[in-house]
Amino acid sequence: MPDYTSLYASWQTAPDAYWAHAAKLIDWDVAPTRIFDGTQGPYGAWFPDARLNTCHNALDRHVAAGHGARTAIIWDSPMEGRVVEISYAQALERVKKIAGALKKLGVQKGDRVIGYMPMIPEAALTMLACARLGAIHSMVFGGFAPPELATRINDAKPKVIVAASCGLEPGRVVQYKPLLDAALALSDHKPDACVIFQRPAFQGALTPGLDHDFIAAEAAAEPADCVSVEATHPLYVLYTSGTTGRPKGVVRDHGGHAVALAQSMHTTYGVTAGQVMWAASDVGWVVGHSYIVYAPLLVGATTIMYEGKPVGTPDPGAFWRVVEQHKVNTMFTAPTALRAVRQQDSEGALIGKYDLSSLNALFLAGERCDPPTAIWIQKLLDKPVIDNWWQTETGWPITSRFLGLGLTEFKPGSGGRPSPGYDVQALDEAGEPLPRGNVGNLCIKLPMPPGCGPTLWQNDEGYVSAYLKSFPGWYRTGDAGMVDEDGDVWIMGRTDDIINVAGHRLSTGAMEEVLAGHKDIAECAVIARADELKGEVPCGLVVLKAGVEREPEQLVKELVALVREKIGPVAAFREVLVVQKLPKTRSGKILRAVMKKIANNEPVVVPGTIEDASVVDAIRDAFAAPH
Repeated sequence: MPDYTSLYASWQTAPDAYWAHAAKLIDWDVAPTRIFDGTQGPYGAWFPDARLNTCHNALDRHVAAGHGARTAIIWDSPMEGRVVEISYAQALERVKKIAGALKKLGVQKGDRVIGYMPMIPEAALTMLACARLGAIHSMVFGGFAPPELATRINDAKPKVIVAASCGLEPGRVVQYKPLLDAALALSDHKPDACVIFQRPAFQGALTPGLDHDFIAAEAAAEPADCVSVEATHPLYVLYTSGTTGRPKGVVRDHGGHAVALAQSMHTTYGVTAGQVMWAASDVGWVVGHSYIVYAPLLVGATTIMYEGKPVGTPDPGAFWRVVEQHKVNTMFTAPTALRAVRQQDSEGALIGKYDLSSLNALFLAGERCDPPTAIWIQKLLDKPVIDNWWQTETGWPITSRFLGLGLTEFKPGSGGRPSPGYDVQALDEAGEPLPRGNVGNLCIKLPMPPGCGPTLWQNDEGYVSAYLKSFPGWYRTGDAGMVDEDGDVWIMGRTDDIINVAGHRLSTGAMEEVLAGHKDIAECAVIARADELKGEVPCGLVVLKAGVEREPEQLVKELVALVREKIGPVAAFREVLVVQKLPKTRSGKILRAVMKKIANNEPVVVPGTIEDASVVDAIRDAFAAPH
């Protein structure tokens, strides 16, 4: 493998040749003769004349090559107190049968299947079974409330929903089946069938004529063969937070996705066949899709599915126990998890109790890692600690360090250098590239590389509007930052109203919609406050309707409960301030950026367009007062 500089230069010089070479990492039913077609979709299509099957590439070809006995998936569940190892041959046999069960229920190429699953092997096996059939899966994080799930059901219109009866959290059982039933009652679209994986902790009541038992359906099914699909055919739709209204369903295609992930495993993560990769994430998020399920299996590695927490299952040494027990070579987690560990084991006493000699590097993503946390863990591990920046929309790192290319320099706070395939620059408001070291709108020069979402689900116009319209010829990431003199990219924060709670991108607009629905609230705003543990947490500011008098403590309890019900506990919504007015411009625009700066004790420049400058002082007093 060449070094980073020469590999990046080779992509810049001849991008089609670079990706044609990377495509050799994949088995094709029909190999590509055209690498990129700029006339298809919002910005183009990769490998438009090729055909393949992602499940074949993840499982069948490894078994056929004689590696069936190699471990594919390790399920490590402190919640159940079990560790289960599944070989490639065992995974393939189960996926064939699960695909057969879905096929028996009428699922075929192009149909959508929603998954509402916790971190259990059946979640990954269901995703692969959908890929096997050419069906399009859409996994929904189990922590989402029924209205959120219903919105996704209405947009994706699944033929079948596959769900677990429950998820397990420390000290409680989250009953998924009643949540699913509530979502179906809310949704206009009704699936033909639901397949329920019954867990011992809670057995959901099955609805006759609609619900099917997962294990029984799998056992009775005929094994299904792989369906060859176009490289441009959708593999999955993953919904990401946006403004209120129609959800943003990011589409991922089969061909570009497989090529990009396989290439990234070699260059970025330095993981090869037989090695162990652990992405401590969830299959409901893009990291879980890319680096728990697909990428490790595409290269014949072993992946770990962990049903536990960084702390509390049983202690802050949980991560290091997993690394030692399963001889993890490459680990991937979110800075939030490290902050939780640091909060309870600041001296790293538990780290010293485990043999971490197998670990080659720790990768971080989901949000920018604050330098103190990065420095803390790097000193304790004495291993490369690599922050990488990407999005649901891109599916794999935009920037990183490159373990497979020998570029592992520790630069706390930086997101690293652009991966080959990405030309990242900071643009001014006119769309002109800024000199290095200047903060601007971080954008990627078109075309986007393989593996990036080519569009939104049945919404090309929405994709263009959200990502391509602001700066013609560029993809707008929505992040602000700079490229320094060394070529490293620094992320300074979002340029829109999406906040990052423990790596989960959530819309303040959606929370505002919930608050505004309360009978006593006239208007409201939600802003992000910095939080040592979670990175950011939402804070609500509400104005009561005229004549309404409420005891603040009780009102806050009601509003917090409302957000938990409508958005889910993942929002970490706990703080509400009752104020007389919100600062606005003369045209009526609420000055959220001003309030965010006040909340985070940052210097505030009051804009000249403000309707009433005294309101800013009142907001400052509200944040300063005990609450």
